[in-house]
Amino acid sequence: MKLKIKKELLLENLNKVSKAISTKNLIPTLAGIKFDLTKKGLTLTASNNDITIQKFIPIEKDNINVEKEGIAILQGKDILDIVRVIPEEEINIEVFDEAKVLIYTDSEKIKYDLNVINKNDYPNVNLEKSENFVTIKTTDLLDIVKETAFATSNDESRPVLTGISFKINGDLLECIATDSYRLAKKNLRLEQTVEENYNIIIPGRNIVEFSKIIDGGSSDVKLHIFNNKILFECDDLLFQSRLISGNYPPTAKSIPEEFSLTIKANLSELYNVIEQASILTTDKEKNIVSLSTKDDLLTVKSVSNEKGKAEMKMNIKKNNKEEITIAFSAKYMMEALNALKTEEIELSFVGEVKPIVIKNDIEDGLLQLVVPIRTY
Repeated sequence: MKLKIKKELLLENLNKVSKAISTKNLIPTLAGIKFDLTKKGLTLTASNNDITIQKFIPIEKDNINVEKEGIAILQGKDILDIVRVIPEEEINIEVFDEAKVLIYTDSEKIKYDLNVINKNDYPNVNLEKSENFVTIKTTDLLDIVKETAFATSNDESRPVLTGISFKINGDLLECIATDSYRLAKKNLRLEQTVEENYNIIIPGRNIVEFSKIIDGGSSDVKLHIFNNKILFECDDLLFQSRLISGNYPPTAKSIPEEFSLTIKANLSELYNVIEQASILTTDKEKNIVSLSTKDDLLTVKSVSNEKGKAEMKMNIKKNNKEEITIAFSAKYMMEALNALKTEEIELSFVGEVKPIVIKNDIEDGLLQLVVPIRTY
């Protein structure tokens, strides 16, 4: 294998596939990145036990000069670090006897002579595609991740809660994430009706990683769904993730349908007053703040035995004369608010021990739920 490639082009794509490299992997060869060079372009592949990322770089103009086709497995961290520090615009990569790789610049001022990983030891990565794939707009998928993934759990003792539930029925996609203390739900109408129904759980951290490396230029993402894995296809990028086995807990009954009070508040102002009040709270105390309403005024308070008290007020709109006093985690509420995007939002209450429902001021299929905290 022998090629010359633009440094920035290679670095950009190495950064994407390297997300699938794990230094703790039980299979040493999976610490490498697979280079597969043909007359059509360069394919980079990296994989671990959880995800596989593959990026194809087509030959366009003078971005890649192919002198000899071939396959080589290069140490992922090493090649990434080397490409990152090379100051010249182009990099030469040449493999000798399938055992050594020479990385150098045209000026010959920089030269690296490295061992390569035996390509025969690299596992066969199966990135199969389904004929019955699901298509979703890239912007919609990015919104779903932003609006739900933060509510997944970090507790590996309940693995299903570390993922996002994806249910597809006809043209309706329902996504739910919860850690039992808060819940995020997004319903989305797909542009096409799907023949087969799906009910899967995608690991939260994996789909977040995918969202970080999607190119903004693509208008669609194809979802190829199998029994134990999902393949995301976006332009020349393939991202495969395992699925979490098990049944996602039913959540419909935890979402109130009738409310005693609904208020409308300015999103940024509400976020600010909760953040200001939470300064005196601690993680040890669950960042508890209390919210109370009186007439058209909302008050947010916090009390710390060590630090003192804080009190913030703001104007709101109410749908009736009912009043509410309720305590909750400021951290959870701020994360829920951060997923919303309208200038004015709605908070609906049933009582001081029932979940708070938060929505945008328009019907967009998004719902956030925060469970209150008893303070007595």
